[in-house]
Amino acid sequence: MTRHMKAAAIAMACVIATGCAQYTALPRDTQKARGAEEMSSDQMMQTDFNRTLTIAMRDNLASLQSLMVKLYKRNPREWRKAGHADLDAAAEAVRQSIDARRPPAGLEGLHDVEILAVSLDPAYTGDRVAAFIYGLADTIITAHDGKTRFYAFDMLDGERVYNAARNVEAAAWLLTRRRDARGAPLLLSNELSETQVNLSFEREFGAIIGRIDLIANLLGENSRRLGINYAQNLLLFSFLPVR
Repeated sequence: MTRHMKAAAIAMACVIATGCAQYTALPRDTQKARGAEEMSSDQMMQTDFNRTLTIAMRDNLASLQSLMVKLYKRNPREWRKAGHADLDAAAEAVRQSIDARRPPAGLEGLHDVEILAVSLDPAYTGDRVAAFIYGLADTIITAHDGKTRFYAFDMLDGERVYNAARNVEAAAWLLTRRRDARGAPLLLSNELSETQVNLSFEREFGAIIGRIDLIANLLGENSRRLGINYAQNLLLFSFLPVR
């Protein structure tokens, strides 16, 4: 490798490291997070498809934040289990654990769907909201090769992303049906009564599932187009005159 190539590689690594360090955190303001992202140096290493992946991940993490706040509001006993002063402190702790890929206390050594299963186990006595949201986030991020920002050289497995969507679907279904020994829901979510209809949880889950399914489909199409584009380039290639 020449000196210039080494310098370019180092510069590229610095760009990516700077971008990752600055933008991978779970958004704190859901509405602001879903607006346009400011220009950053690492975007120079992203194709249009990479930007689509990155924005979808950003919006899914924002949706999880919204679900977390909704669940804590309907189930305040959960954030009190961990000794937090209020809902905001509990939500911040979950955000930090997702940013650091560090499971909630008592769940060390478990990952993605394992944590989701524990969060919906009637025998679990910890903060169910923290475990549930962290489990969903870890499931989605793991399916995306452990990343929240994507660059030209990243290669994702469409089947794993598709499976993540099905896991979110299953988690949403189980959330509304799991009961404790007394027959009460483990976590209150959607509300249907004569005086109140609240399906905001269902809508948020639907948005997450829709984005992940779209990405899974795009990954398959992207791989197919790579082959087609290569074949087209061969067919359309013209030799240059040499005389």
